[in-house]
Amino acid sequence: MDLLAPRTLLPVDPATAKLAAGADPVQVATEHPTSSAAWAALAEEALGRGFWIEGYAYARTGYHRGLDALRKAGWRGTGPVPWSHEPNQGFLRALHALAVAAAAIDETDEASRCAAFLADCDPAAAAALG
Repeated sequence: MDLLAPRTLLPVDPATAKLAAGADPVQVATEHPTSSAAWAALAEEALGRGFWIEGYAYARTGYHRGLDALRKAGWRGTGPVPWSHEPNQGFLRALHALAVAAAAIDETDEASRCAAFLADCDPAAAAALG
């Protein structure tokens, strides 16, 4: 982690409150297709059922939507993305789900890269997500 780089804090994601209230992740992703939190929820649900390819696709979408949001927020490819800032958690969850899904389909290089990237973003995220 580049400790000299500024922390990146994403803006509030309106999808997060809907998901927390129990809304269907498919509906939330339909209403908020740029939400990493919505795609992360879909990925986690698919992975929980053992649907590795679906989980991988959802996680990859959430990861890329999160990268777009991070860049828009000023992130330049390095620096902390703190887990403690709740709006960052959708991206970090998608990144973790991508690591899990990649490992499940034997994409070991990608699984390792994603796990390392998650730890670089914030070791607390890696610890919280297991």
